[in-house]
Parts: sequence; C-alpha cells; structure tokens
Amino acid sequence: MAGVIEVELFDKKVNREDHPEVLKFRKVLLEVAADYHAELLSFEVREGTVSFAFDSDELTAEIVNVLQEMG
Repeated sequence: MAGVIEVELFDKKVNREDHPEVLKFRKVLLEVAADYHAELLSFEVREGTVSFAFDSDELTAEIVNVLQEMG
C-alpha cells in the first residue's frame, strides 16, 4: 500500500467522517482517484486531521507535491 497522507484541514472538534465538510473532501479524493484509475484505500478524520491513502504511488506523490507547494 502507498503511504498514508495526513493533513490538518478542519477544526480540532471535527471527529466524524459524516461531517458535511469532511464528506465534501472525501468526494474530491474519490474523484481524483477515479481520474488516476486508483482507489482510496483508507480515509479517517481525527481532531480535524484527515488521514488517507491510495493504491497509487503516482497519485500519492502528486498530492505530496501539491501539499509541499502550498506549505
């Protein structure tokens, strides 16, 4: 499995995967995965931090690059 990406995206009070903003973000990840013919292998939110992993090293590397450019 490709590496897990962790990103602090939401308020620390957000701990549910059914939170509306979390659902929107998960939908984006699923759309990106489809574009890369990949699958979202894991997805979790804890204290506002989202952890997720794809079955594509290429997609994982692309996301890490984007996050580094933003940071």
